[in-house]
Amino acid sequence: MLPTLVLAQFSKQEVKFAKDETYLYPVNPGKPGSLAGTMGELRATHFHSGLDIRTNNMIGMPVLASKSGYISRAAMSNSSYGNVIYITHPDGNTTLYAHLDKFKGELAQFMLHEQYARKTGEIEIYFRENQLKVNQGDTIALSGNSGSSGGPHLHFEIRDANNFALNPLKVDGFKEIVDTYPPTPEKVALLTLDANSRINDRFGRYEFYGNRIGNNYVIASPILASGSIGVEVLAKDKLAYRSPFYGGVNHIELWMDSVLVFHQAIEKLNIAESRAIYTVMDFKTMRNRGTRFYKLYIDDGNELKFYDASPTSGKIKVNSNKMSVVQVKMKDSYGNTSMVTFQLKPNPVIAEVMSLEPLTTDIISDITENILMVTARPPVGSAPGASSKAKIYRKGSASEIEPAYFNQNRSVYLIDLRKNIPDSVIAFGHAVLPKIKVTIPPGTEYKYYSDLMDIQFPKSAIYDTLYFNTDYTLDRNGNEVFTIGSRTVPLHKSIAVSMKYHNTYPADNNINVYRVNGNSYSFIGGERINDRFHFNTKEFGDFTILKDSIPPAIKPVYVNNQTVRFKIKDNLSGISSFQATVNGEWLLMHYDSKIATIWSERFDKGIRLKGILELVVTDNAGNTSKYTQKIP
Repeated sequence: MLPTLVLAQFSKQEVKFAKDETYLYPVNPGKPGSLAGTMGELRATHFHSGLDIRTNNMIGMPVLASKSGYISRAAMSNSSYGNVIYITHPDGNTTLYAHLDKFKGELAQFMLHEQYARKTGEIEIYFRENQLKVNQGDTIALSGNSGSSGGPHLHFEIRDANNFALNPLKVDGFKEIVDTYPPTPEKVALLTLDANSRINDRFGRYEFYGNRIGNNYVIASPILASGSIGVEVLAKDKLAYRSPFYGGVNHIELWMDSVLVFHQAIEKLNIAESRAIYTVMDFKTMRNRGTRFYKLYIDDGNELKFYDASPTSGKIKVNSNKMSVVQVKMKDSYGNTSMVTFQLKPNPVIAEVMSLEPLTTDIISDITENILMVTARPPVGSAPGASSKAKIYRKGSASEIEPAYFNQNRSVYLIDLRKNIPDSVIAFGHAVLPKIKVTIPPGTEYKYYSDLMDIQFPKSAIYDTLYFNTDYTLDRNGNEVFTIGSRTVPLHKSIAVSMKYHNTYPADNNINVYRVNGNSYSFIGGERINDRFHFNTKEFGDFTILKDSIPPAIKPVYVNNQTVRFKIKDNLSGISSFQATVNGEWLLMHYDSKIATIWSERFDKGIRLKGILELVVTDNAGNTSKYTQKIP
């Protein structure tokens, strides 16, 4: 039977705090500290909203309340922040402490009681004002590695009353952190923004390295350019001498011929706008190569408030009459600065480009902005440009276009999709099929219907005009593969998909939709109605239907009267739930998916585990495994 937990001090009480408190560094205050991440840096799916405070790769360091106040919220989860505490302060701000190992004091008692009362390991509790008072410097928890943490550390945030994350290094600053190192640029990328623009005689996106001179960097050779150009920078902020960790670069300016054209200042973050990060970084490059370039121009769909001081959108118009000097200036939270300088040399658009490399395939295509670029390999021995027109087929009619540029190695064709969406493009006897079904404008609700799939796009689901492509194929194992958009295009909101399948599937619950990730799969699930699967997704890509009939694996690590610990894994759909009992009484099990491990915590540490232990683990497809053992 669950004991009654009495917390008399939870009654409303008068609370008085010192008015002149500044924020206390929450781990070993007064001693030199170090960081593994900063507020505003680019993560794969969101802006990093606070500081990652290093704990020397250790779990169990005391975490202190940065300011006096009351615990307003606490949660325990297998994902995201993991074990997390929110403390609200008299100034209206809230501090957040995440990836904790254990709570301390009254909060620990309360959360454990509620876990047993509700029979769940994952729990979130909102507290009344002043229900759990804390004073600055109180130990509220021990640091850990819970949730989606990539290693032991403390994630620390300061949020204002409107739930905007502030930069802790700018609010009060912490003397424990010393940073004298400026941001480090790794590469600069230039992108053509329309079909009439070129970079070194080519259309597309191209990256350049710089040479270091002190704290600054120079791209030595002038870059040939014409038309409208976008600049991107891959840059990180070095946090300490010999530290392997880097932060983001919150302050970036772009200057052209000593005139400011772009200004970015990430001073605070709206927690509700995390996916808007996809308008700040080059999403396609991040998806294809994992690198996160800052866009130094305000792209379509970018409504973030980082650019109030920016005099223009940042899109550069190359001066056709003179060499231009471009500078990218970067500054970190401590005022350390660095700069990248390069020159743009005007160059008229030419048809024959001698420097084009040989093409390794017959024909390829890609979409940049509103332009479909088709690149084809001429026959061996043919003269440059000879019989190089490409045929465009659209709804039964055909037209021809000349290459935008070419040499003996390749011919490049640029098609403005705002004017013509082809069914196929044929060059030198080879074809590409864009399979673009419809053009969807941003900012509106849209419903797409076809024999293969129906899709509902809510308002503001996409950031920019979408040239929506679909396809249906079978993989080498005969599994149906449904292509829904391009994985290099971001979605802002979930879309609802109704997907019609053609293969025959038995009426089993363990048949579900999965996203294809190279050679692996991510469980989606979905609801099966007649000959269709219905599901929601926040990512475009390839989807398939698979059967998972193999139950999870359970491997005991140790089982005794003090604690039990198991490794649990699933081959395909992933772990959905687990439940342990001893003689029928529910036993709390904690879970760390990173190490595929669950372990017990008793409510009453004075009562040993004794009797029949039963553990049931269920995967997302509904398969279950059971482990039973007697604990003497």
